[in-house]
Amino acid sequence: MSDSRRQEALDYHARPIPGKLSVELTKPTHSQKHLALAYSPGVAEPVREIARDPENAYRYTGKGNLVAVISNGSAILGLGNLGALASKPVMEGKGVLFKRFAGINAVDIEVDVAEPQAFIDTVTHIADSWGGINLEDIKAPECFEIENALKQRCSIPVFHDDQHGTAIVTAAGLLNALEIAGKSLESAHIVCLGAGSAAIACMKLLIEMGARNEQIDMLDSKGVIHSGRSDLNPYKAQFATETEHRTLDDAIEGADVFIGLSGPNLLSTEQLKRMGANPIVFACSNPDPEIHPDEAHAARDDVIMATGRSDYPNQVNNVLGFPFIFRGALDVRASDITEAMKIAAVHALRNIAREPVTREVLEAYELDSLEFGRGYIIPTPVDSRLLGRVSSAVAQAAIDSNVATRGYPEHYPLQGVDDIYGGTNH
Repeated sequence: MSDSRRQEALDYHARPIPGKLSVELTKPTHSQKHLALAYSPGVAEPVREIARDPENAYRYTGKGNLVAVISNGSAILGLGNLGALASKPVMEGKGVLFKRFAGINAVDIEVDVAEPQAFIDTVTHIADSWGGINLEDIKAPECFEIENALKQRCSIPVFHDDQHGTAIVTAAGLLNALEIAGKSLESAHIVCLGAGSAAIACMKLLIEMGARNEQIDMLDSKGVIHSGRSDLNPYKAQFATETEHRTLDDAIEGADVFIGLSGPNLLSTEQLKRMGANPIVFACSNPDPEIHPDEAHAARDDVIMATGRSDYPNQVNNVLGFPFIFRGALDVRASDITEAMKIAAVHALRNIAREPVTREVLEAYELDSLEFGRGYIIPTPVDSRLLGRVSSAVAQAAIDSNVATRGYPEHYPLQGVDDIYGGTNH
């Protein structure tokens, strides 16, 4: 980042008020009567009702529209383990996205512990404060243990967005790309460069949706993950296959799909040229992808390309998923976010990209036209259809999965943030 952009980013966070979030009042407080209702003695009445029935917390407090964004700062978006406090701007930023795109209130929680069990215990003891928990920037493999334990111990949805948000958006884009390429998920040879939390979640979800484990070559820093290796943790070992491939050069030969969740400039143009016809490349290392889109298109005019960058087509952006997944889960008071709910989000995202683009999207991107094809396989974050369509699909899947504790709110499905404030019961 240039010095001027760096200063611009610092000024944005510092001025005119430090930080990016604030607390707003939802009730009148301009009279003595209002204050007596808001606090003592009036507050005693909802306290008694919640003590009588904990479900009343959803009626008398903001719990039902409140998500905690929680991290220990051990894997801060490409910056590494810089500690819990250093992660606070990122967690606040996540809160901004929850509010901006789905009308969800979010509070950031930074837990200054490295040991997984201490983190799990801390979060479990305060989990009843919120309607859902979004885990963020926790390094692998500890993130798997933490999420699994919290899902078992908490009665509210727990979702590690670095894993599942990336997987959901990747799967939606990949299904569309495979269709355009004339290929199927079941038969595709997939090369996944990277074996961290996002990569493992991506491959698990793709297998859940029909990809074949024996058709996947996953690579970590030591090469292909194969059945002959003895240095694999349990999370990597599930992708170990009987293969003679040992390097990216081996695996890339004839491959249909390359998914990069690793680091910059790790896929060469020569390797790209050795992929199969209509190769699909998701180079998601950010800000510098595994191969630059300009280089990829220069090397192959048939490549279908996606990155994590906003300045190129087909951005794999988690904001397409997590706000709307939580919106749907909160609206039916789901106790969990199931595989079925994730897959419902995949198909909702996939289908939006296949439909005519709205005028608002064209204007936001200063385009005359945009249609389903190689340059548009994933919806854009400014598409207002995301809120209603993804949220309602997730909510219905929660009901079908028997993890919802109520049906749709009266005005469901939501059509925009105004509806959240106007008609629904949060």
